[in-house]
Amino acid sequence: MITPQEALERDTDHLVEVIDKDNRPLAVLSKRSVHRQLLMHRSVQVLVFNPDKKIFLQKRNLNKPFFPGRWDVSARTHPRAGESDFDAAIRALREELNLEIEQPQLIRELPAGPETGFEHVSLFEVTRNTLPVVPNGDAVCEGFYYSPEELTCLVKEFRELLTPNLVILWESGLLVPA
Repeated sequence: MITPQEALERDTDHLVEVIDKDNRPLAVLSKRSVHRQLLMHRSVQVLVFNPDKKIFLQKRNLNKPFFPGRWDVSARTHPRAGESDFDAAIRALREELNLEIEQPQLIRELPAGPETGFEHVSLFEVTRNTLPVVPNGDAVCEGFYYSPEELTCLVKEFRELLTPNLVILWESGLLVPA
């Protein structure tokens, strides 16, 4: 059995693909190196909505290197080298929220740039989720479903508690079910 610290180090340093501006792979490096050098790479984010159109937000674990303890999208990950964005979305749902979802829907792709942390973002969604969400304590502190009105209040009044990514997606109108 591995320790939580070993799991964090393994997750923090898995191999990802460095990409060009057209999302074509150029090289494979550790996630840590890619972030340290601000190289363009891929990320996958998944929005989970319940039948009442509330979005599930996760509170990032305090051991995360970026924005620990802040509220973020339902699930997110970096595709591992050779892994498809779709498979990464399914893995993120399973590993972070213990959700076995077979068909998350790709709804948008955002180009890599400074506003996305140099990540080409593939944004997936799960609508009308009725399965129980059980956050994995190694990755997520807690989670909660928020109504659009509650989310608006969070962004306007408590922005410092949210990841910049969550705020950008809210400002772009992407945190509502398609």
